[in-house]
Amino acid sequence: MPEVRLVGPNGEQVGIVAINDALRLAQEADLDLVEVAPTARPPVAKLMDYGKFKYESALKARESRKHQAQTVIKEIKLRPKIDPHDYGTKKGHVERFLRQGDKVKVTIMFRGREQSRPDLGYRLLQKLAGDVEELGFVESQPKQDGRNMIMVIGPHKRKPDRTVPRPGPRAQRAGQPVPPPRGAEQNGPGPAVAAAEPAEQGAADAPTAI
Repeated sequence: MPEVRLVGPNGEQVGIVAINDALRLAQEADLDLVEVAPTARPPVAKLMDYGKFKYESALKARESRKHQAQTVIKEIKLRPKIDPHDYGTKKGHVERFLRQGDKVKVTIMFRGREQSRPDLGYRLLQKLAGDVEELGFVESQPKQDGRNMIMVIGPHKRKPDRTVPRPGPRAQRAGQPVPPPRGAEQNGPGPAVAAAEPAEQGAADAPTAI
């Protein structure tokens, strides 16, 4: 790679320069030389603080994941003549799911002669909806589905009760130093030449090492 199209740390176009000159400019500015467009002719390289670049990319990725809508539907199954103790246990599960920001699909299972008493299931679903109304609302009203009766309860718009890991320590300078091209030794050791790795796996157009 005899030359690269060099971009300055603030995005300014330096022009096409020899790789040795690009390394020298990076060393003088105490920055890294990072290839950002390897398929271009000539390849495009940028002067940047590679450690800072990776740290900021990780922060942006974390914020992006934080604001993504993560809809999870949990399911709870009940019998029309459920025991009060079992009902309390099931209700506790529903409350926990709603606090986590998840939707809950409540299914009443009818068997045998119970199928002739859909009102029992309807009243049970209404009771459950009233018991958890501080945490959620009826998103889908009770409806018959074969031998079952189904209702969906959605959480109120609030911050989900999930444990969010704290950001790690500030990233340190990264990038594996590589020997400069032949003939560059006379200008002294060059700075690290690194490849800017994407913060998320699968990111498109990921830069590669010079």
